[in-house]
Amino acid sequence: MSIKEIFTTMEYGTASENSDVAQQWLTNLNNTFNHYVNGKWQKPISKQYFDSNNPANKAHIANVADGSAEDVEQAVVAARKAQKEWYAIGGHARAKYLYAIARQIQKHSRLFAVLETLDNGKPIRESRDIDIPLVARHFYHHAGWAQIMSAEFKGFEPLGVVGQIIPWNFPLLMLAWKVAPALAMGNTVVLKPAEFTSATAVLFAQICDEIGLPKGVFNLILGDGKAGQAIVEHENINKIAFTGSTQVGRLIRRATAGTGKKLSLELGGKSAFIVFEDADLDSVVEGIVDAIWFNQGQVCCAGSRLLMQESIADKLINKLVIRMKKLVVGDSLSKNIDVGALIDASQLAKIKEMVSLGVSEGATLHQATCIDDKNGCFYPPTLLTDVEPASTIAQQEIFGPVLAAMTFRSPEEAVQIANNSRYGLAASVWSENINIALDVAPKIKAGVVWINCTNIFDAGAGFGGYRESGFGREGGKEGLFEYIQESWLTKLTTKISKAKESKKAVKSPNAAAINIDQTAKLFIGGKQVRPDSGYSLPVFDASGVHIAEIPDGSRKDIRNAVEAANKAATWSGTAAHNRAQVLYFIAENLQSRATEFAQRICQLTGESSKDAENEVDLAINRIFSAAAWADKYEGQIHIPPQRIVTLAMKEAVGNIAIVAPEEGGFLGLISTIMPAIAMGNRVIVVPSRETALLATDFYQILNTSDVPAGVINII
Repeated sequence: MSIKEIFTTMEYGTASENSDVAQQWLTNLNNTFNHYVNGKWQKPISKQYFDSNNPANKAHIANVADGSAEDVEQAVVAARKAQKEWYAIGGHARAKYLYAIARQIQKHSRLFAVLETLDNGKPIRESRDIDIPLVARHFYHHAGWAQIMSAEFKGFEPLGVVGQIIPWNFPLLMLAWKVAPALAMGNTVVLKPAEFTSATAVLFAQICDEIGLPKGVFNLILGDGKAGQAIVEHENINKIAFTGSTQVGRLIRRATAGTGKKLSLELGGKSAFIVFEDADLDSVVEGIVDAIWFNQGQVCCAGSRLLMQESIADKLINKLVIRMKKLVVGDSLSKNIDVGALIDASQLAKIKEMVSLGVSEGATLHQATCIDDKNGCFYPPTLLTDVEPASTIAQQEIFGPVLAAMTFRSPEEAVQIANNSRYGLAASVWSENINIALDVAPKIKAGVVWINCTNIFDAGAGFGGYRESGFGREGGKEGLFEYIQESWLTKLTTKISKAKESKKAVKSPNAAAINIDQTAKLFIGGKQVRPDSGYSLPVFDASGVHIAEIPDGSRKDIRNAVEAANKAATWSGTAAHNRAQVLYFIAENLQSRATEFAQRICQLTGESSKDAENEVDLAINRIFSAAAWADKYEGQIHIPPQRIVTLAMKEAVGNIAIVAPEEGGFLGLISTIMPAIAMGNRVIVVPSRETALLATDFYQILNTSDVPAGVINII
């Protein structure tokens, strides 16, 4: 095509990225990826491999080792052996290693970018200009944290061996998010990438080898779900960090429950992209492009729900359809495309199915032009309008380039629709009125809320969600706490104390006396209520004498307590100073009845008067401490390299279920409840069986301490 013809047609020419260096790298490895364990490349014990192909053209990339539990065992042994020495070399030495990794990533940035695109299908422009620079940024940033760990985290130490399982949508970036903080804090790592995308993890392991990272500090296990399951279930791994689907996250949480493993989960999302009528619509359109069509929409925090104020909905949709139809879908290595290939044919089939379902439920379909390539997994940018907030496509994660649009009338309705989701990962608010933006953003139930921007990430700012989007943070100082623990925790015993023999009912010596029966009840919604089951449980004193009955709570009582806690949601919005005053009032009223509570402790546990009085004093002390922290446990301001400011705001979790420790007695009950309500949470508490009467005595304190109904519920 001549220059004259180009200027006449203004059509895109070809500008494909040269992949020769990447292909040569694959050839040097015989197109075979093996495990990296204890500083050595290792074939799978099973001798089994599976194929990894380019999703843009189905071209074979490599044979990938199919990891097994035996491979994981070797990696964990190596990591465990290396961990103490890795921590002992000190923060400065670890910082130098992380700095070296960052430098090597920059030196080989083009190779990383091309491999990522070949393996994943994302446009080379995104791999080159977004993913790889951010990967290097994470290692530089965490090299700094390694350097100052001893000063900033006094009294903390690493967890030990960390098992990390990462997804296929951002293979190298997710590796950096997890590996950098883990190594910086002195942990060793066993990492498993997704079976679809192992290439850049293998190149990363090569870099670790080239810089002389000590053996066993970083271990790479390839494979599918079998290897991941083996990592999760391994008893010598101290923490699991997982990014992936909510379904798998549930399985991991069940598998790790009760094992003592620390756990962080970054799961699915259905993020709301909220546009108010005063927003700059041209900027909004570009924001939507980045929110849902970036990386083919295969982003956990993709803005897949577009919420538009009614007054500007038609205008915005018209602009958006015009812009969407100009997006170019094509070969991932082409430098002038906007949307590349989806990861796999199964993902393509799922997206098609969901879009068809959306249309059948009444949505109107708008799509860009898509290339006709039967070898590649391509799907056009898609917009569905006239979507109901409760429809399937508005509730379920599609994980593709599909946007569901709906409208709202007021800021209050926008918040309600945005929060009408079981997910809580991210959201984006667009308004030129800072008052509206700052009012709406904290009300959205999401871990991250962007204002007039979207999909902005940085190593210095924490990222993560809650609800069915998981828990824990990655990035920033807050993300480092996922990889360290307070040193005193390691001194706690893991031995289980011998269970006390069941106390047998003994007739009270005063049974003949006629006393007014005192009936202990449940405490739900600020009221004493009888158990739904109609049953009671006996209570014995320290000598085995039957002294009272307590209500036997049931599932229905728990439901009632949760409903009461939900109605007390305004407690979370109560000023921290006011919450503190309520806690101080609780302590004041407990102090006035300290002798009575000490006597009850003596009666139930057989403790001496001195020990019982000391326990009550400690309980009052704990209440004062929680009250003191109520208005001092504040957030932070982060300044990322971009021209933005990040506000890391502390907020209440919501409803917290607490099962008070049996061995903790009254002090254990107070120590678990008070910090939770001080931070604005509502609690449903099951007290220890032995000291349950103390809990029923305690709700009399609550009734006279201005505690709003539903904030504390005792079952």
